[in-house]
Amino acid sequence: MARSIHQCYRLPVPANRVERVSASLVDASPRTLGSFTVGPLAFGCWRLTTASTDDARALVETALDAGMNLIDNADVYGLDWGGRGFGDNEVVLGKVLAAAPELRERMVLATKGGIRPPTPYDSSPAYLRQACEDSLGRLGVDVIDLYQIHRPDFYTHPAAVAETLVALRDEGKIREVGVSNHLPSQTEALQAHLPFPLVADQPEFSLVALGPLRDGVLDGAMANGRVPLAWSPLAGGRLATGDGLPPDLLAVMDELAEREGVSRATLAIAFVLAHPSRPVAIVGTQRPERLTEQAAAAGVGLDRDDVYRLIQASEGQPLP
Repeated sequence: MARSIHQCYRLPVPANRVERVSASLVDASPRTLGSFTVGPLAFGCWRLTTASTDDARALVETALDAGMNLIDNADVYGLDWGGRGFGDNEVVLGKVLAAAPELRERMVLATKGGIRPPTPYDSSPAYLRQACEDSLGRLGVDVIDLYQIHRPDFYTHPAAVAETLVALRDEGKIREVGVSNHLPSQTEALQAHLPFPLVADQPEFSLVALGPLRDGVLDGAMANGRVPLAWSPLAGGRLATGDGLPPDLLAVMDELAEREGVSRATLAIAFVLAHPSRPVAIVGTQRPERLTEQAAAAGVGLDRDDVYRLIQASEGQPLP
């Protein structure tokens, strides 16, 4: 029997850390994503370019077992990280679901559309509809649980984008809607034309990509009940390897990681989970053991002093 999401990611806390973890800013509780409940970590398919369906299935199953029930994809994934072309990573995930259809019931399936190389952006009604229907075909599913506009198309009126999304939802092809890489003003412009709420906002957010703290994305999420889906919480792996990090940041990370008994990468993910907007951290490692390791971020204890030390070390100056 599959474990519940609550059983999957509530990890035992060593006795000597109970007090600190109980006062921690890190929030490991479920997130409400419209009609769905998701865990604090998600599995991202940006790097899911393997030609082996068995390897891809092992990654997806490990993620689900670790409580990462949100599986995030996009039609453009496959153009980098060794992929074979546009749509390839949706095809890979579609093969996993065809081989193990029972996995579909364990996941909240998300994908994105609106990037059209080399244009580069197209959310016009005809293209956005075709993009969504093509994603359904590559994934081999009847409905996408969360459909996101990947990047804003400056030359499509948000009312036209909204009209397409409403039609796709009414037709049962998508269930919930979100945005990715949008400015707060762009998000609100789209929301103004929708009869239902946008449930997710996907910015880049990590210890070296702190823009959402100040640009209004996380504030807007808290004001309007959207869940931030933080992509690249490990900055493409740099927050795990330490490559190119400010020495002060590396020192503080290593000190806190040692204190908490976790890896540097797990500490970095815990930082994302500590924000009061209650983000979901999207992780994309291609090694199952690292997925299991990073799931331990939910049990890390970080207080206000810790997170502000990390921010100031990242930015290289004290906050005013």
